[in-house]
Amino acid sequence: MVGDDHSGGPDRSAAVVVNGAGGGPPVQESYRLRRDAELRLGEDGSLLLRQTRFRLTLERPGMGRRALLLRLAADWVGDVEVGRLISGLEGESRVLPAQLLLRRLLAHSWLERRVQVDDRALLDLVPTGLGRGSLPESRPHTPGVRYRLSRFATLQHDRGMLVAASSLSTLTVGCADAAVGAVLAAAVPGLGPDTVARMLGVPPEAAGRVLDELATARILVTDAEYEAEHDDAPLAYWSPEELRLHHRSRAGRHALPVGGTYRMRERFAPQPLRRPYGGGRAVELPLPDLATIAKADPAFSQVVADRRSVREHDDTAPLPLERLAEFLYRSQHTTVVGEAGGQEVGHRPYPGGGGVYELEIYPLVARCAGLDPGLYHYDGVGHRLEPVAGWGAAADRLLAYARAAGAMPRPPQTVLVVTARVQRLMWKYEGMSYAMILKDAGVLTQQMYLVATAMGLAPCALGAGDSQAFAELSGLDPLVEPSVADFLLGSRRPADTGARP
Repeated sequence: MVGDDHSGGPDRSAAVVVNGAGGGPPVQESYRLRRDAELRLGEDGSLLLRQTRFRLTLERPGMGRRALLLRLAADWVGDVEVGRLISGLEGESRVLPAQLLLRRLLAHSWLERRVQVDDRALLDLVPTGLGRGSLPESRPHTPGVRYRLSRFATLQHDRGMLVAASSLSTLTVGCADAAVGAVLAAAVPGLGPDTVARMLGVPPEAAGRVLDELATARILVTDAEYEAEHDDAPLAYWSPEELRLHHRSRAGRHALPVGGTYRMRERFAPQPLRRPYGGGRAVELPLPDLATIAKADPAFSQVVADRRSVREHDDTAPLPLERLAEFLYRSQHTTVVGEAGGQEVGHRPYPGGGGVYELEIYPLVARCAGLDPGLYHYDGVGHRLEPVAGWGAAADRLLAYARAAGAMPRPPQTVLVVTARVQRLMWKYEGMSYAMILKDAGVLTQQMYLVATAMGLAPCALGAGDSQAFAELSGLDPLVEPSVADFLLGSRRPADTGARP
């Protein structure tokens, strides 16, 4: 067996049976090929297992093991059926090699497991990773200890059943029996194997096995572990949402697609680079003379050294329209350069993932010489401001929040709200799209800091903004174009002493 997969990892037996007091097998396992993988037949008689970037080749597997893999790719297969299938095709002497193959596939996370009592399916154990060491270490429950639903556990609908997952594990649990969902709800205050047995109506051995699997998947944790999730470093620092985003946007702990898969190419047309806007008459902006600017600007090293957040604006001389126009041009001017993967791409003064450039700037202008107060959209291709909305209650809320977030003594002159056209980026990228948006927003923020510093303006990035107030004011659907960053800009006082990092 060769391929991008290696031996090792927890030893999951291919024939796990827990005998009950009456001598019967109340707990059994069955297996199937993980549903995000595919099995292909090679012209040379080999079999290829493939899942995104993972490959596993079985050279000349033999009639019995070939039949076993085809059955695993089609449906659940139990231990008894494995023995019957192999012995019927090749004789009993070939059953053991087939079981060894099954064990190896389990250890490398190529198979899902189903735990059942007789013909009643209870749990589906679905690995998220692939390859050597991708399964979590087994965590059998401790008798007499109560177990609670982990702070990091999530429940969602998938494959027609309730699925529980934890960012602390590489194993998800499908509630093949709806009663398991009730067990998870009962685990919020805490429970033991007796409660599991009563709620599921299964023997104690089966209840213990269910508890073992839920503990291994870190869906359920002990009282002590639950307290540590809240109170002890490092877990106390992480919110469940941030940890999930971190793991999903990085390869390693899962085998889900990450990167430029163009997953929406066959379903939707790509959005253009230039954001179409049907607002009122646009305000054409003067083009800055970059050659003259280059001669007057301080050295780049000096700009970097002088960069500061300035939290006071010059009330006597608000930012002129010409200066705002120059700032926007130097920060966000956009040029269409062609296509990549069937999608229009461009160039801006800062790098953006794949040249997609999903970010847009909406200046909320409170005070600007030569421009009426209100919300505008900056058209980086046409270098113009497009009116979006006049001043209103939502603008007051947005400005007040920005002032408080920036710790400013008076309202800022301009709030630059940065949005993301998420469909443009998610058309190409999978798994990492939102993480990439935040990275791009950080790059744009640095670009705006450097431009404002070189121009002698007062810049200040915010850690958060009022996204609901912006959605109300702009009329934009936050699922289509949410606000993701905010930046304050104004004229600097002649003798500014309020700059600080």
